[in-house]
Amino acid sequence: MNHQNRLLILFVSLLSSGLTLAQMPQGKTTTVRGTRHTGVTYQQLLAASTNAGNWMTYSGQYNGQRFSRLDQVNDDNAHQLRLKWVRQIQTRTAFETTPLVVDGVMFLTLPENKVWAVDAATGLPYWKYDHGLPGQLAVCCGKVNRGLAILGDTLYMGTLDAKLVALDSKSGNVRWIQTVADSKKGYSITGAPLIVKDMVITGIAGGEYGIRGFLDAYDARTGKRLWRRHTIPGPGEPGHDTWEGDSWKIGGSPTWMTGAFDPALNLLYWGVGNPGPDWNGEVRKGDNLYSDCVLAIDADTGKIKWHFQFTPHDVHDWDACQIPILVDREYGGKQRKLLLWANRNAFYYVLDRETGQFLSATQFAKQTWAAEIDPQGRPIRVPGKLPTKDGVLVWPDVSGAANWHSPTYSPQTGLYYQMAFDGAATYYLDEEAEYVPGKLFLGGFGIPNEYEEFPKSEYVSAVRALDALTGKRIWQYKVQTKSMSGLISTAGNLVFGGAPFGSFFALNAKTGEELWTIDLGGRVHAAPITFMADGKQYITIAAGAALFTFGL
Repeated sequence: MNHQNRLLILFVSLLSSGLTLAQMPQGKTTTVRGTRHTGVTYQQLLAASTNAGNWMTYSGQYNGQRFSRLDQVNDDNAHQLRLKWVRQIQTRTAFETTPLVVDGVMFLTLPENKVWAVDAATGLPYWKYDHGLPGQLAVCCGKVNRGLAILGDTLYMGTLDAKLVALDSKSGNVRWIQTVADSKKGYSITGAPLIVKDMVITGIAGGEYGIRGFLDAYDARTGKRLWRRHTIPGPGEPGHDTWEGDSWKIGGSPTWMTGAFDPALNLLYWGVGNPGPDWNGEVRKGDNLYSDCVLAIDADTGKIKWHFQFTPHDVHDWDACQIPILVDREYGGKQRKLLLWANRNAFYYVLDRETGQFLSATQFAKQTWAAEIDPQGRPIRVPGKLPTKDGVLVWPDVSGAANWHSPTYSPQTGLYYQMAFDGAATYYLDEEAEYVPGKLFLGGFGIPNEYEEFPKSEYVSAVRALDALTGKRIWQYKVQTKSMSGLISTAGNLVFGGAPFGSFFALNAKTGEELWTIDLGGRVHAAPITFMADGKQYITIAAGAALFTFGL
């Protein structure tokens, strides 16, 4: 493989305050017609699983399960699915949106921070909003946006220039714009916000730029910041001693994907990304809390109740950016509140979400970096797997065995479904890791070794169905590598997902049998949703430069 191709692969692999009105730009709204949906209350969000006709949060419900009770489309008739409408967009980057649907109105984000409102049954437009962006942006991984939040008749979107925008959901007009962080220093927002009570919760991206990560809560009505929880402890805080010297100031640890929420415990569960610099751990010796952790955070105060670190002192860029899934199941002979997590490091974890107690870890994809996970949940590393100047081969690769794309859990089958990847990379160390504000701060790099040193058969991208309690693989459905599609499961005994070269499919949730597939002609980098409109069930997925909607 030539040098240019290696650099291209490296770049692709990286894809993976007070109230202040933005100075520039303010955005532009184009209205075709107003929407007629009713507002979304917090009580409706709490009961989202019982209102399966709508899709009102990024993961469908606070528990992150991405399970729909709709069964009009099922394992008996899925083969009859047909394209109902398609809307094309203009983009040169990945289309990663997960739309919201409320009372027959669909709201979606486009790359470069545009928002559309369309008729969910026909795709015809209501209004369009274009935030506009400055000419220079410090973003590592494309000008993407993954979704919105809604409360009342207000939509909320995080932006690539690190702002939080509130829009009138009926007209698309701007209600307020809050500056979250300084985008010139590498801060950005790519994930969907989460509504909790009367607050908008948003994370931050920029782990490759030497930021100091945080999670924020804002008043949904005014945009005033209510609390901020830094993900790197400062002086005097527990965990500060896990960072050598002043490395904590520029240690990354972003919160770039959407979390989950348990209303009964009043706890947010949020994943934290890689420490910085990504691959040079010599300049940040220690475990580097709370990088690569899941944090349980009091929703009212922002205080951390507990944490669990999947990969202490990460030097392979294995963000804990995955979506947590919350389930209540009998475990070890008693009923427990569980958190399920298929991590980028190739291990599937079961935790007690009340206490953070580690319960189990099971390998769900090929890995060569850890000999085992000890009884406390800490990995025992295999010697000789840290990045070196000459490079060292490690499984999984830099995009991980899992990544940001959403898993799903079906309470009907008791199975956890994950788009998994078996792949390797050669990890290199740069001796110098100099921090410059607004510049990439990596300390090395990783080059995927796809098909170079191993048979093609060893590089597998697949939907893997795991026993939710044990992590045991029940079945797998192979797709073209390397898939970045999220998944949904439904009461119709179905699992929907996509593949890199454009296939969209429906599987039998119990057996993994392919029931239906179609070629969309563009890469799938998003998660599907399902909803009801005019009494009919639809399934929507973004692929290439278009949004596709299917029904019977």
